[in-house]
Amino acid sequence: MASKLLVLACVRNESYGDLSPRPRYPSMPKYPKGFSASENIVKGSEAKAVFSVIGMTCAACAGSVEKAVKRLPGIREAAVDFLNNRAQVLFYPTFVNEETIRETIEDAGFEAKLIQDETSDRSTQVCRMLINGMTCTSCSNTVEQALQATQGVQKAQVALATEEVEVHYDPKVLSHNQLLQSIEDIGFEAILISTGEDIDKIHLKVDGIRNDHSIEAIENSLRALPGVQNIDIDTALNKFSISYKPEMTGPRNFIKVIQSIGAGRLKAMIFPEGSGGRESHRREEIKQYYRSFLWSLVFTIPVFLISMVFMYIPVIEHRLETKIVNMLTTGAILRWVLSTPVQFVIGRRFYTGAYKALRHHSANMDVLIALGTNAAYFYSFYSVLRAAASPDFMGTDFFETSSMLISFILLGKYLEVLAKGKTSEAIAMLMDLAPETAILLTLDDEGNVIKEEEIDGRLIQKNDVIKILPGAKVASDGFVIWGQSHVNESMITGEARPVAKRKGDPVIGGTVNENGVLHIKATKVGSESALSQIVRLVESAQMAKAPVQKFADRISKFFVPLVIIISFSTWLAWFLAGKFHVYPKSWIPNSIDSFELALQFGIAVIVIACPCALGLATPTAVMVGTGVGASQGVLIKGGQALESAHKVNCIVFDKTGTLTVGKPVVVNTKLFKNMVLGDFYELVAAAEVNSEHPLAKAIVEYAKKFREDEESPVWPEAQDFVSITGHGVKAIVRNREIIVGNRSLMLDNNIIIPVDAEEMLAETEEMAQTGILISIDREVIGLLAISDPLKPGAREVISILKSMKVRSIMVTGDNYGTANSIAREVGIETVMAETKPEQKAEKVKELQASQ
Repeated sequence: MASKLLVLACVRNESYGDLSPRPRYPSMPKYPKGFSASENIVKGSEAKAVFSVIGMTCAACAGSVEKAVKRLPGIREAAVDFLNNRAQVLFYPTFVNEETIRETIEDAGFEAKLIQDETSDRSTQVCRMLINGMTCTSCSNTVEQALQATQGVQKAQVALATEEVEVHYDPKVLSHNQLLQSIEDIGFEAILISTGEDIDKIHLKVDGIRNDHSIEAIENSLRALPGVQNIDIDTALNKFSISYKPEMTGPRNFIKVIQSIGAGRLKAMIFPEGSGGRESHRREEIKQYYRSFLWSLVFTIPVFLISMVFMYIPVIEHRLETKIVNMLTTGAILRWVLSTPVQFVIGRRFYTGAYKALRHHSANMDVLIALGTNAAYFYSFYSVLRAAASPDFMGTDFFETSSMLISFILLGKYLEVLAKGKTSEAIAMLMDLAPETAILLTLDDEGNVIKEEEIDGRLIQKNDVIKILPGAKVASDGFVIWGQSHVNESMITGEARPVAKRKGDPVIGGTVNENGVLHIKATKVGSESALSQIVRLVESAQMAKAPVQKFADRISKFFVPLVIIISFSTWLAWFLAGKFHVYPKSWIPNSIDSFELALQFGIAVIVIACPCALGLATPTAVMVGTGVGASQGVLIKGGQALESAHKVNCIVFDKTGTLTVGKPVVVNTKLFKNMVLGDFYELVAAAEVNSEHPLAKAIVEYAKKFREDEESPVWPEAQDFVSITGHGVKAIVRNREIIVGNRSLMLDNNIIIPVDAEEMLAETEEMAQTGILISIDREVIGLLAISDPLKPGAREVISILKSMKVRSIMVTGDNYGTANSIAREVGIETVMAETKPEQKAEKVKELQASQ
């Protein structure tokens, strides 16, 4: 069956990097005369060498080097980059070696030096950071531009919705600490999430540290271990963050080394989750906005009631209109006193954000909020002062405008951070697929188990032997070295039917072992695992910007200044129109003058622009889409794929697990002799309970319906049980010979199949069902029809797609009879059956080419 997961993101980029992937000259013969492409060449036997080439000044020089190298026998590909003075060569060591290539480059007139280890000369490092304080696309653009202007940064991508930045930089020019400082210099707080592409990181908490000498001893001991890349120490928390190469060492080695120091006084463990980092920041941010919103309501609701409600209640209105000094009323003083904390204490974050933005010559949403609320507040404050000083000024204040605006924005911010937290839950759900604990086996030289130990799942190291019990999750990517079972891989691959596993078969971490005990050898741990790469793909998809988002970001650069200009122009136009009596005086309410009317319109323009859905809607939609898709087993490769989805005119469906449930169930039972159905199923289940086949499990599960009074029914003991692969099972139950299987199993055992059983068997096959015959004491007693039922919404989905003029095609590995039957049920007209998994992608490409 095809998996829904078609593409996994590779962590390491195996392309040519900055070098040209295409030859600029016609390829020369790759093999010497007399050799064929297949002779002495094994696919994948080519080697790669990278040379530093000194003396190139232009593309013509690079062309000369490339042409000279390609003339050598056994060269598969050569690419030269004169900007970085590098040449990368793929060659077959059978015909040529590095020294010959180096001499050829020097013969062309350039100085060449072999770079022994390309990874040690890696010119690109990837760093991910969490940015606190971004409120809109203007903020994210400011961060992005500041990073891209930093020397050594090759690419910077900021995701406003997740508040993260991914930076590709040259580690020889700057460090990740300098990147953090660059972000903080422009007024935002940065927290390091991860650094590096090919290294893992573990956080350990060490108890028992007494002084700095202990910390130094631990650090020196850890650095001495092979494969340790970097160590960050938080002395306040006794936290050691260790970056390492998983193929050389692992976390259990670190714990062992730490605990060997100080005569057993030190104790190391995995640092508890939730202490610091992304999630704790998210939770704290949610709490802050919630508290701020509640406090703003405490002051804003009374302001609203005084301004909008109490004025219509005569008794209260009389009290509020009581004059204290000249025309200054009690109501105005109350509104002023209540709105001031909202404006300057609760709304302080907007002043801070606006100041940081203006200091770096940019304008964000905080600038608009500060302008709008300040205009309303300070004009109202002016109105209060003038009323107190004048015996005849009848001004109107807008204190409720500023306080209510801040309250509404805080509510919006609170809902926004809540949404951000929920959309990141999909990635957390993926990570939760990995088991928390694992059973580590210690083997002797002969491969016998001498010790079992339960360890934290994060402490698994490469080449560990792990025991997987029935019903438990596979702890790590690896391969089976002992045992056999069926493993449900649907949560990773989308393959709904359990996959049989025996010695030598690969397994994926996070999948579920359904039956049988397995011993597996871990081959990929940490960031190398399939699960980690899926998570990275989802994170990268959320980081990538959709084309429409890039367009929105370009507009947002001019958005805030444009809003301010339009707002000022609106106020000026209405103010001048009032001065020159362009509109009738009846338009002006009795309580205000033309200046105040114009001011209201100007403030309204700023207020309406504040939410800035333009910059936030697209990244939030991409994040929600990719996150929800991942939780449903569908990986979406970023916003561009989502944006292109509306152009789709044809969708290709797999059958098992996509249109169907992917879990076989008994749908019909036919008895050919008089027998109590419960007794019949008791005998059949007793035989099948010993089998690991998915169809056997379906039969046993159905048989439980006749024993509803028992949660875990005990079936009669089966003797002389035999499982015939691909045919069925045989057993003796209650001194009766039970044979359960297909037609060929019955014929092999010389059991006559009645005519009505043959007819029933043909009918089940026509209906895309699997027919199972049951023989008791060498006589066919009954037939079971087992089917993979359609998913509840399958027909509806196909019907909706038809109404949208989207063509549906089914591609499956099943036979044409089964495929056509399912296709008729759901309403699909075009069927491609008996297709191998590797051919399904080719079918999709053919369809794309034919459009």
